[in-house]
Amino acid sequence: MPRDYYEVLGLERSATLQQIKSAYRKLAVRHHPDRNPGDSGAEEKFKEAAAAYAVLSDPEKRRRYDRFGHQAAPSGGGFDPSTFADFSDILGDVFGDIFGNRAGGRRRRAGADLRYDLPLSFEEAAFGVAPKLRIPRLEHCDTCGGNGSAPGSGPTACRVCHGRGQVQFSQGFFSVARTCPDCRGTGTVIRDPCVDCGGRGLTERQRSIQVRVPAGVDSGSRLRLPGEGEHGRHGGPPGDLFVVIDVEPHERFVRRGADVLSSVTVGYPQAVLGCTMEVETIHGTSSLKVPPATEHGSTFLLKSQGIPRVDGRGRGNHIVEVRLEVPAPRDLSERELEHVRALAELNEDGHGTAGAATREARSVLDRVIAFFTGSGQKTGPADGAKRAERSSEA
Repeated sequence: MPRDYYEVLGLERSATLQQIKSAYRKLAVRHHPDRNPGDSGAEEKFKEAAAAYAVLSDPEKRRRYDRFGHQAAPSGGGFDPSTFADFSDILGDVFGDIFGNRAGGRRRRAGADLRYDLPLSFEEAAFGVAPKLRIPRLEHCDTCGGNGSAPGSGPTACRVCHGRGQVQFSQGFFSVARTCPDCRGTGTVIRDPCVDCGGRGLTERQRSIQVRVPAGVDSGSRLRLPGEGEHGRHGGPPGDLFVVIDVEPHERFVRRGADVLSSVTVGYPQAVLGCTMEVETIHGTSSLKVPPATEHGSTFLLKSQGIPRVDGRGRGNHIVEVRLEVPAPRDLSERELEHVRALAELNEDGHGTAGAATREARSVLDRVIAFFTGSGQKTGPADGAKRAERSSEA
């Protein structure tokens, strides 16, 4: 005599149908032959659990079993291969086509997601923009309402699978369910297709969508628009639209996160003596004070003159790199060359007032001469930016 079916599933006799399904699912997953190849013990437990479920999941069979025991079960309570025909609602999501997909009805599948690459200028990415996009996508056909049939008709039950969406065949002691090749699992077929969509239920259209791009986005930023993708088949929900940002480079500015980097050029007299100059930022012009004895590659910070942060937490900074412009001798007049020679002689002889300003001038002149001869070492924007950050933190 086989074991008590309630004992096989580990249940009390008062167990609900949901408890029976849950207990069987756990045992079927644990002892399924595909997961235990060559294990005859696991195969026997799997068949035992299937036989118990076949009886206890059917209200009439369970009533007879509770009254008469195994004598009321088919074949004396043995394993019934036809039981597998009803397992799709239990194990279809676990074993896929081993037991087939869920039977009956046309499955509503969500539409595909779409991607749109949106190029933006440097300023549009910095301050935000709300462009209108034209998106080609598949939408439900207005003529048939998305069911694919001509007006006045509708899908009919598949003659091969009788509307189940599956066909079954025996393989050893298994009764295996496969997706119906005629209706492809929908359970229905279209005998009189819609002339506008050809029976697909979907037509391609151009949709105009306004997208609000927030200030501070950068290349690679993605905006998700739920429900703006393609419509699903058989009335399924639409997918999503993903707008991917691509920011065009700027001719004068370079972006680093929320900071903006640019450079200004000064002559060596301004670098020696210092000056005040106007610097262009994305917010307009701003005054920059260049102190005396400024080195080539020095950087200065214009606070909160950068790009707004996407999270709304203020703006970045504008970092200015000073580049020393040294003219070639052929571009100087004879009088200008005489002054340069005089400065060079002053630096070599050590004549003049030995004050702090003179020492600074000599130091700058040394760098100017080194620049002319190519022996000086320049500092790039990234290094200068780091010095500016350390100065700001101090």
